[in-house]
Formats: sequence, structure tokens, C-alpha cells
Amino acid sequence: MRLDAYLVEKYPDRTRAYLQKLIRAGDILVSGESVKTGCKLKKGDVISIEFPEPKTVDIQAEDIPLDILHEDEDIVVINKPAGLVVHPSDTGGHSTGSLVNALLFHCGDSLKGISGELRPGIVHRLDKDTSGVLVVAKTDDAHQFLSAQFKDRKVEKEYLTLVYGDIDPVEAVIDSPIGRSIYNRKKMAISSESKGRKAVTKYRADQVYSDDEGSYSLLKVGIETGRTHQIRVHMNAIGYPVVGDITYGDDKVNKHFAKKYDLKRQFLHAWKLSFVHPKTGKRVHYESNLPEGLEKVLDQLVKL
Repeated sequence: MRLDAYLVEKYPDRTRAYLQKLIRAGDILVSGESVKTGCKLKKGDVISIEFPEPKTVDIQAEDIPLDILHEDEDIVVINKPAGLVVHPSDTGGHSTGSLVNALLFHCGDSLKGISGELRPGIVHRLDKDTSGVLVVAKTDDAHQFLSAQFKDRKVEKEYLTLVYGDIDPVEAVIDSPIGRSIYNRKKMAISSESKGRKAVTKYRADQVYSDDEGSYSLLKVGIETGRTHQIRVHMNAIGYPVVGDITYGDDKVNKHFAKKYDLKRQFLHAWKLSFVHPKTGKRVHYESNLPEGLEKVLDQLVKL
């Protein structure tokens, strides 16, 4: 296994780009030696890591309204709206207007430094145009506890999505590795086991709809892994792209839904999240119904 791939598995709350930067800077050594990011690990290798102190970055606290499902001393559970990025970018693009900016305003300086200055408290993400339940850690202990659950795949996540087509089979498991597209590094794609990361998606059709342009299936989707764009990539790969997905979806279908139903986002919503609470040790469950805009789309379609 490549060194950077191994580190991404071991530290799921850190991005591959961040870990590669540490490797190139010599903060990560293999058997005492500086190596390249693509170094192949072998039996007996000893990996040493010196994480640098969080950089002092001026992230502005912003008074952005939050839909809070639950909050206590250790965690805050958010119902994230579509259109809101989770954390500011360290390469430009979204230095303000993110969930992190909103959390810093809501929680104050208590979040500063947790898991790195640019991502305080963040243990998992939802795509910008995906809505739904997201948990944030408010302490270092909670962050480590929750990160371990995500790494060990003990967090239960379920989504609702509308895909193009009358899906067949109505229930299945998609077990296909996902990696960066060789044609467009900003996109993900089904990859070989040697180059991609294991990705498992389970879906079940809940209802089939139609209109004058075709059929659509509302799915309940569970993911055992949390790869970037996982559901969107997997559904597109089996021929049933997520409605409204401008990256992996069907352009004609997307334009149809934008014009007829005023759908300006992808139809993907994280509606259930379950994990063990870092303080009580008990499993907790949180749900978020479909946003009004997505419900209106379904109301205008014909049930089959």
C-alpha cells in the first residue's frame, strides 16, 4: 500500500492533500527516512509523524443561521442546508460563508484548534449541495472519539436520493473502489483496487415516480464507507444518476428538473445519523426530514 493511502485510512479526519504536504515537508518519515508520497510500504517499516502546531489562520466568525438538532457540552448536531460548504478552503474559494465560520460564531473560541485551525471540530463532511444531519465535536476528546467511530465504520448513515430511471434491482449492494478520475482530478470515479479506496453502498427503492420525461426512483441509501462523492459516483456507475447532480448526473434530466420543478441542487439528503455519544457511551440517533424544496418536487411527480 502507498504511504499516503495508508495515512488517509489511519487519519480519516485529515485530507490526503494535507498528509502529502507533511510527507513532502519531512514531517512524516518511514524508518527514519524522508520519502515520496507514493512510497510503497513494506513489512517492518516504522512510520513516525510529527504533526505541526495548527497555523494561526484568521477565520472569521460569521452570524450564519444554524438549524441545530441537538447540542451539549461535547457535540453539536446540525441540519446542514444545501449550498453551505462545511469548511473554508486553504487554497482559496471559500474562506468565508462556511459551516465552520458559522460554528465559530455559535460556539466561540472553544472550537479553535480542534483538529486543525481550518477544520475545527469537523469529523465528517457533506458535499456543498447535499443537505442533512452532520455532527461536530466541541472538544478534543469528543473529536478523537467520533473520528475513531468513523474510521472503524461504526457510524450509521442513511440518505434519501432521487435517481433517474426505474431502478433494477430494487435493492442491492454496490462494492466498487473509488479513486480520483484519471481524466479530471477534480472528479471521482470507479477505480481498481490498487488505485482506489474500498467503497460500499447499499440501496433500497422506496418509491418510483414518473413525469412526461421518464421514471425516477426514490432510494434509501446506506454507506459503510465515506468516500468523496460516494453515492453520486456509485449511482452514476450503475446507470441511475442522482437527479440534479451537475458533476456526475444527466444534463438533460438536470435541465428538465431545473426548469419544470425549480430544482437548483442535487436531490441528495442525509436523513439519518447514528453514533455512540462520546460522553455517555450510549448510541444516539438523529433524523432530518426532506427539505421543503425536495418534498415539493416529489409532490409534483406521479407515483407509480
